[in-house]
Amino acid sequence: MRLLRRLLLSCLAAASGLLLHLPAQALTPEQALAIASGDTDERLAALAEASARADAGLPALVRALLDDSVKFTARQVLLIDGDKVVDATTGQSASLPPEAEDVVNNNRMRAALESTLAALKLLSPEVAQRREAVAELVRQSLEPSQLPLLDKAFAAETDPALLEQLRLMRASVLLAHDEPARRLEAARALGESDSPQVRSLLQERLGELSPAGAGPEADPAVRGALLASFDKVSARLAWGERLGVVFTGISLGSILLLVALGLAITYGLMGVINMAHGELMMIGAYATYVVQNLFRAWLPGAFDAYVLVAIPVSFFSAALVGAALERTVLRWLYGRPLETLLATWGISLVLMQAVRTLFGAQNVPVENPAWLSGGVAVTSNLTLPFNRIAIIVFALAVLAAVALMIARTRMGLFVRGVTQNRRMAACVGIHTARIDTYAFSLGAGLAGLAGCALSQIGNVGPDLGQNYIVDSFMVVVLGGVGQLAGTVYAALGLGVLGKLLEGWAGAVLAKIMVLVVIVVFIQKRPQGLFAMKGREV
Repeated sequence: MRLLRRLLLSCLAAASGLLLHLPAQALTPEQALAIASGDTDERLAALAEASARADAGLPALVRALLDDSVKFTARQVLLIDGDKVVDATTGQSASLPPEAEDVVNNNRMRAALESTLAALKLLSPEVAQRREAVAELVRQSLEPSQLPLLDKAFAAETDPALLEQLRLMRASVLLAHDEPARRLEAARALGESDSPQVRSLLQERLGELSPAGAGPEADPAVRGALLASFDKVSARLAWGERLGVVFTGISLGSILLLVALGLAITYGLMGVINMAHGELMMIGAYATYVVQNLFRAWLPGAFDAYVLVAIPVSFFSAALVGAALERTVLRWLYGRPLETLLATWGISLVLMQAVRTLFGAQNVPVENPAWLSGGVAVTSNLTLPFNRIAIIVFALAVLAAVALMIARTRMGLFVRGVTQNRRMAACVGIHTARIDTYAFSLGAGLAGLAGCALSQIGNVGPDLGQNYIVDSFMVVVLGGVGQLAGTVYAALGLGVLGKLLEGWAGAVLAKIMVLVVIVVFIQKRPQGLFAMKGREV
């Protein structure tokens, strides 16, 4: 008895394997004609029937229909490939009869053909092709007639992630089913999704309520399930949107931090109101653009490394310009803030016009290297770009280097000594004029680094610095003059606050509201977030 049972199980397993590996049914001439000719509804029905069986020859026919390379007669369908003519069902060479007609596909038919071609890949043995098919089908609107093919793919799928996506895809198709029970099942299943496409689908199915209280979905139970699922999906997506706003604010804050670090030295430590700071940042961005073009022309194989070279180049380019400005103009204006403001404003105009003369008035593109392209998908509606993540990390690294230099190096000690008491520093042998040049060059070089970072998230133009100079001054004043820690808190705080207010009131009103907040804060606390204490005052 036990031997008979084992024999029976072996036979059943062999039969199941044979059924799974049977070749797909061949496409008949009648089925090919039904897909290629006739009324659109009839063609769609024939296409769905053939795709549900995964008929052999169907993918080639669908691709040819999408390429407008199909002709038909009363008895056969012909695929045209240049001078070659092939029968759609047998694959044999054929001659083109004079009475053959072109197949005309309207938009509805073309959409069904595209989704069918993608759906047929769901039965591929390769996981990569099935993933590609699912990703393509998510962007398309599936017809209820394609449900048998989805059921077949769902039953055969072994990958857990693809299985979940197919389950949600089946549910989205079932929303248009004639039976309310199937629609109710689909509405409840879609509530487990966290996809923006599913939320749009549920919203579309709910529609706008008419005065009578009825929308596209008339069944009360199904409508209630749709509303419940819509609320669940929206709640999940809201977390992704909130995290996206916070990340964007931190990214903007890191940019403001890079820009304001240089001002924290030139304005906070040296007392120079440098209105040309934005143009020094612009010089760093154009230096990055030049390095990119040199790598593209002379070292195309190492193009992805151009940013690593552009970082020191942008720093020293801006630092040299800053040193020239300090030696020729600003050294005569220390202790006269109004004159430094007017002088540096004029210098900024000269630098912008010089850049327009050299590079033109139009923006120039700076391309991201491959390792800064793309992003990390955190949720279905939140992707963190690699270039912005890199800017945040870069800003923190620059901040750490500046803090270490100011607090732990001989150069930093001289800078702090000169800025706190210039006469006493000179009495103990510090060359104050040289330290002034070094400090201003350092601030200008940091502006160049900010320009290098900004070039990775947008185009570079002559007006680049004008977009950040006011915000960077607000960061320095709000954080406390000469306080690096205050600069960090102010930059990140203004970045996040600005983005939060943008989502609520719009970009223009958000700017005004942030400015009002800063004015009120400075009135109550003129020294900023962190005030100097003790002998430093």
